[in-house]
Amino acid sequence: MKIRRLSSADRPLLREATLANMNWNGPKFTFDDVDAAPEISHYFTNFPSGRDFGLADQDRETVRAVAWLVFLTEEDPGYGFVNAETPELSITTFSGSRGQGIGSALLSELISQARSLHFPGISLSVEDGNQARHLYARAGFTVVGRNGSSDTMLLSLR
Repeated sequence: MKIRRLSSADRPLLREATLANMNWNGPKFTFDDVDAAPEISHYFTNFPSGRDFGLADQDRETVRAVAWLVFLTEEDPGYGFVNAETPELSITTFSGSRGQGIGSALLSELISQARSLHFPGISLSVEDGNQARHLYARAGFTVVGRNGSSDTMLLSLR
């Protein structure tokens, strides 16, 4: 397991990860859908902006998982928006690498780094039925809101 920091050069990778997240329950969306929807594309188009940061787990040339935090605004909130001071998490373990603890380890490292940067917390949105909910609960995220068929979860870092 080799963890590296994400950079603006990784935007295509984050675009791919965002599409994978949108299609967690089977193919529903395309890259055209993701690109055309500002409420989705803002997770990767300007990464990293300001205090945004993320990590990738890479085995040789293969990225097995990515986890990144973006700070969004009240005027342009994300699905798991809590407030402008709390970054929103996106995380993807790519097909073929799931079930090996890679996502858990990557999330743990991301949380550790966010804590050292004195972020107040980390938020996310997770749809009903998504098995990643168990990962988030084990990491300490709790439900703080509901939007349609998704929960907004928050991990307090203070």
